[in-house]
Amino acid sequence: MALLGKLRKAMTGGAALLGAMLGMGAGVGSPVAPQSVLAAAAEETPAAALEKLIEDYWAFELDEFPFRAEDHGAEPTRALTAVAPEDYARRAAAYEAFLGRARAVDRGSLGDDERVTADVLEFIVKHDAALSAFRSWRAPFLSDTGFHSNVVYQITSAPLRDEEDYERYLSRLKALPAYLERHTENMRIGIAEGFVQPREIMPGVMTTFELLAETPAEDHALGAPLKNLPPSIGEKAARRIVRDGDRLMRDEVLPAYRRLLAFMREQYLPAARDVVGVSATPDGAAHYAQLVKFYTSRDDVTADEIHELGLKEVARIQREMDEVIARADFDGDRAAFIEFLRTDPKFYAESPEALLREAAWIAKDVDGKLPKLFGRLPRQPYSVEPVPAAIAPNYTSGRYVGAALDADRGGQYWVNTYDLKMRPLFELPALTLHEAMPGHHLQNALAAEMENVPAFRRDFYAHAYGEGWGLYSEKLGLELDVYQTPYDDFGRLSFEMWRAARLVIDTGLHSKGWTRQQAIDYLASNTALSMRNVRAEIDRYIAWPGQALAYKIGELTILELRARAEEELGEDFNIRAFHDAVLSAGATPLDILAARIDRFIADEKRKARGE
Repeated sequence: MALLGKLRKAMTGGAALLGAMLGMGAGVGSPVAPQSVLAAAAEETPAAALEKLIEDYWAFELDEFPFRAEDHGAEPTRALTAVAPEDYARRAAAYEAFLGRARAVDRGSLGDDERVTADVLEFIVKHDAALSAFRSWRAPFLSDTGFHSNVVYQITSAPLRDEEDYERYLSRLKALPAYLERHTENMRIGIAEGFVQPREIMPGVMTTFELLAETPAEDHALGAPLKNLPPSIGEKAARRIVRDGDRLMRDEVLPAYRRLLAFMREQYLPAARDVVGVSATPDGAAHYAQLVKFYTSRDDVTADEIHELGLKEVARIQREMDEVIARADFDGDRAAFIEFLRTDPKFYAESPEALLREAAWIAKDVDGKLPKLFGRLPRQPYSVEPVPAAIAPNYTSGRYVGAALDADRGGQYWVNTYDLKMRPLFELPALTLHEAMPGHHLQNALAAEMENVPAFRRDFYAHAYGEGWGLYSEKLGLELDVYQTPYDDFGRLSFEMWRAARLVIDTGLHSKGWTRQQAIDYLASNTALSMRNVRAEIDRYIAWPGQALAYKIGELTILELRARAEEELGEDFNIRAFHDAVLSAGATPLDILAARIDRFIADEKRKARGE
């Protein structure tokens, strides 16, 4: 059956890989042996069993992951996440136990919200358990980030309001060398067992290790909290904190990063694999099949079906691109138009500040138009920020970084200002719609504001739902009149083509034996992305198998659900109500979203009948 046919069949019936790699899992609570769990469940009501499961899961999660605990106002039980092999094994066993308990909960007597909670939790622990079997912690970094850089952001983003917060910051600096060394030992296991990243992506990867090892202490991102301590701490305590922090940076943290860099250069690089596809690693075919299921949130699709769907989408978007080129009165074919967009200086900002100002203007313009399409908007604001310098050279064009509702900052829409000649202005409208509003900020901030749901529901990020919404948001720019010129519209189509081509490229790389150059050529010839972005994106797909599939699968599902609602409701269809229904339950796997929209349609029909 064709992929979209399978999606339709599923829809009418009704923890992330990177987190597992880096020690930032999706789950919490003390696991219980399956036999005793099932016996106990027989004596509980389904609602009580679910409530106890959620309580145990969340307790486990907050105990295992200190930054998550801090985000939720709990006292962390450790400075940094434990990342030894036995720690990953303990978490894998916990997820298996939680999965048994989730499956044992009888959904029949639960309310709608409770069923969604039970189903989302089952999805999380099911995939956490399944992916744990492949032990991705043996290669704990991607093409643009990893354990070494993520921990820097976590440490420096944690609240720093009083002396106790700064003591926790110092304890994390002290724990960091052992954390880096444990990850180094894990990578040695990966080398011995043939589970390593490909050699071809390593030049870009190494810049992230080099910056953290070679930046002087006074300029290092990890030392930033030692500058401008709040006066409320007191002069004496501030002097001690700065003195101890400087010593830790100089004598312990930077030497640890230098040791890590030496390992990467001398041992990891020579051991990196020659074939780019994950299928070349031990159990690679099974691993990729599981990743496809996780990132699409579909258990019934194959890489071959996704590849064919991608080819069809690429052909459709090519036709739409040609129509836009004709509107632009350009004398040449698609390849010539793309070259024109890549090389004409008028499409590029002259300074990082100019690029950020343009992004901020688009963001604010979009904000003012949102009531046309949305009934509920989030309270939390967001800012426009440059991608941090330590990761910018090999980073994507932009990204969204959320924040807790009680944090000292709002959400952040990151714009990459590195190498301006590779950051075209005609891409900014689509990028802003995707990463900021009505894309990821709207989606994540509304999820954080959900009431009467367990905390894990507010945190959960389903890739197909989240990235599908981001891509769908780019298309909403047409209804919001955001694309002012044919060039902006071509930028939108280039971004949509980028996500359609991902279906072809990701499956090509990881299941069909494509080379890195083959993938680069395909993306470059079909989009107006700069060649820097093309190479960075291909390296991202190589290092992070499967994640690139989420965008198009999610977007096509949301579009199909909207078309169904429009057809069945006719004149009673309300776009604001539809969008609120899609967003109001937070991130969910696609089959749960489809069931929710089915209920929305039925409710709207009852309202129209006056019932």
